[in-house]
Amino acid sequence: MNTRCSHMNRRSFLGHAAGAGVGAALAPMIVPSRVLGRDGWLAPSERICMGFIGLGGQGSGHLFGGGWTYVDGGYLGRTSVQVLGVCDVWRDKREGAKQRVNEHYARQAGQATHRSCEAYADYRELLQRPDIDAVLIATPIWQHGVQATLAAKCGKDVYCEKPTGGSIAEAKAIRDAMRRYGRVFQAGTQQRSEYGGKFRRAVQLVRGGRIGKLQQVYACCDGGMVLMGQRQTDGKENPDLFWDPMLGPCPWAPPHSSGWAAHDFSAGGINWGQHHYDIVQWGLDGDLTGPTEIKGKRLTYANGVEVIAGAPPDPTLGIPGQQSNLSQGGVVFVGSDGQIAVDRDFIISNPPQLVREPVRPDDAQVLTSLSHSGNFLDCVRTRQHPICHEETACRAATLTMLAYIGAQFPDRSLHWDPVAEHFTHDDDAKRMLTQAYRAPYILV
Repeated sequence: MNTRCSHMNRRSFLGHAAGAGVGAALAPMIVPSRVLGRDGWLAPSERICMGFIGLGGQGSGHLFGGGWTYVDGGYLGRTSVQVLGVCDVWRDKREGAKQRVNEHYARQAGQATHRSCEAYADYRELLQRPDIDAVLIATPIWQHGVQATLAAKCGKDVYCEKPTGGSIAEAKAIRDAMRRYGRVFQAGTQQRSEYGGKFRRAVQLVRGGRIGKLQQVYACCDGGMVLMGQRQTDGKENPDLFWDPMLGPCPWAPPHSSGWAAHDFSAGGINWGQHHYDIVQWGLDGDLTGPTEIKGKRLTYANGVEVIAGAPPDPTLGIPGQQSNLSQGGVVFVGSDGQIAVDRDFIISNPPQLVREPVRPDDAQVLTSLSHSGNFLDCVRTRQHPICHEETACRAATLTMLAYIGAQFPDRSLHWDPVAEHFTHDDDAKRMLTQAYRAPYILV
């Protein structure tokens, strides 16, 4: 790890104590347990120092507590974490977050004020800090690639919200940067960890052969990608908005007083899609591969399994009264002997008893994580692969974008090489693998 959050070693501490005078030396010293690493607290030298880039709904939810953090108070509520930096192009967001973080630590220390967290308008300044070990990126979707790759180059471990890249080339660049610089990466596709283990259970049953030979998988979401381009602006500068980093790699445009929304430049199902396609990949044991042929919204793997980019004809699986909200990260697995549908709220099957039976020791065993954020932090310490590490994230993002590219050419059969990760022919499809970036916001 990088330099930790301990800013005073024993020698400097003794020097300060000597300088305080004899009276102070004779007075009883009351040191909070958090400083000594007692009562469940980690000592400052053992905490993971973090920076947060992007403080909108998703980013602030991670920092202060949201449904996907599973710890009261989010990352800030974890005694194993010290938040040293927050960044957003909007002044009120970054300054408000900085104030909340420092007030939180002041309360813990029993002090009137406390300052350990700094605010940044430009993420590049935050990434230059040597005392930050890891960053969480929850910025607009067109920023993820340039920010994640630079974070890796700066020696930071990375938790990055989906999508993992807005193009296939960008997803590959993120993966390659994490490998090149030896960083831990976790994608924000938390369905493998959260929601009561429903998705893990479905995957174990499918890969354990409970529905017979797997034939089709409905992703229940169209494919998608990021298409950076021009947007209309009002030409008015906003003193509370740092405009150039807001644009990031997008083509230059004059200022827009209200900025752009997080999912501007979205095409198709890029916002939700990676959640769906990640579970598709997990269920068909495809984390290290991809399809070989794409025709419209149908993507076929070498083993004959067909992935369909969209919802099944009957989301109740033909059983009256069944419920499912498959637009919420849902997937339907169709086998020779049955079907299993899973989303964030339900797991159902036909025949119904398939999902009533317990997982057996001879069923497929997959990595178990009960907290996505906790899994990331554990792996920052152990240097192991998280449950949605850079390879699985790249493959899931790639599948999402291949589904979008295929839909643009519904009458063509596109041939994809999942080893070399490129189209073996069709120049039109090849041109959709990457896009231009505005300097200096480029992939590193």
